[in-house]
Amino acid sequence: MVDLSINCAGIKSPNPFWLASAPPTNSGYQVQKAFEAGWGGAVWKTIGDPVMNVFNRYGAIDYNGQKIFALNNIELISDRNTETNLKEIAETKKNWPDRAVIVSLMVESKKETWHNIVKRTIDTGADGIELNYGCPHGMSERGMGAAVGQVPEYCAMITEWVTEISTIPVLVKLTPNIADIRFPARAAKKGKAHGVSLINTINSIMGVNLDTLEISPSVNGKGTHGGLAGPAVKPIALNMVSQVAIDPEVNLPISGIGGITTWRDAAEFILLGATSVQICTAAMHYGFRIINDLTEGLANWMEEKGFNTIEDFRGKSLSCITDFGNLNLLAKTVAQIDEKKCIQCNLCYIACEDTAHQCIDMIPMNGKQQPKIRQQDCVGCALCCLVCPVEKCISMVRKDDGKEAITWNELVNQLPQPMTWEALRQFQAKHGIEIH
Repeated sequence: MVDLSINCAGIKSPNPFWLASAPPTNSGYQVQKAFEAGWGGAVWKTIGDPVMNVFNRYGAIDYNGQKIFALNNIELISDRNTETNLKEIAETKKNWPDRAVIVSLMVESKKETWHNIVKRTIDTGADGIELNYGCPHGMSERGMGAAVGQVPEYCAMITEWVTEISTIPVLVKLTPNIADIRFPARAAKKGKAHGVSLINTINSIMGVNLDTLEISPSVNGKGTHGGLAGPAVKPIALNMVSQVAIDPEVNLPISGIGGITTWRDAAEFILLGATSVQICTAAMHYGFRIINDLTEGLANWMEEKGFNTIEDFRGKSLSCITDFGNLNLLAKTVAQIDEKKCIQCNLCYIACEDTAHQCIDMIPMNGKQQPKIRQQDCVGCALCCLVCPVEKCISMVRKDDGKEAITWNELVNQLPQPMTWEALRQFQAKHGIEIH
């Protein structure tokens, strides 16, 4: 049996799956129901200054038959008073001492105000605090949320206000609405945070109703930018998590967030450096019962791979990430079609002919047109492989022997400067490849 338990920045839980700070963690009833289902932890919906939420505050994009491929919200922090939230947090922690209860906080940028809410939070017995520096709408207009996370100096200052009095671990939740996620992460480190969580939602307008011409979601005919979440944001989240994980100036535990729907998604985040993973949209879509698939799927995969603990594979894929200039220019792959699996839909031909490199021919075969790749002309872009609707019908096959390697950075140093097309052509001819 594998061990799914984790210790993320000093916060322990029986498995890495935490509910993110959002509608699913709005009350003690919900959080305790989630714990009964098997969730390892929960980040309480952000508490702080009084707010009033609007009606009709979600928008979604469905894609290719999948509901809520992306979810947009203009919901604010908890609209329940602070006293009620703190009381329920204490009750929840008392009833579930083995689960991680983290409290998300956001108040005005005054030291005494932060000290007050932090002290009251600690009194609940909560396991940790998450500072919400990421909310992209509503609160940011009041100088909170992303307005803090986008300014490293503010991020460091407020974090230090909290850490100087907190006796429990402090995580800083980072906004993706910034040019370089590493700068606020470094600021969190400077402010003595114990860890970071990322990403918060991405600034977005979900769409325009072509009948009413209003944007979605619409509140009495008007709308505003909101926060984008769901499966669509996962690639962005993975990139930012990995950037923080490999930055030597950060070197903090990470709670990964962004589009996690399956155990496979969770495994990818952990492989790129996360210790815990936070989930919101998937829980809102399918309910708390998804935790069974998450824990069982991850445990089965770990057992299959020979991993006994989360730490055994955390960050193992980070070594696969490098700068573009360090990629091997001589590693050549070409596409290959399995004719037995081909259904002659010809999508590969259309994609290659119209938008790639025109290296697929249509050959008459048994009264039909069979696509065939001219491998000598294939540049290995893999577009045909991606558009093919039949699994493993088109594969990318390695053609070089793996003995030679040269990167762009090395090539630049070898060729005369300024580099010319003629110099590149000579290099190509020498190694039997083409650079486009």
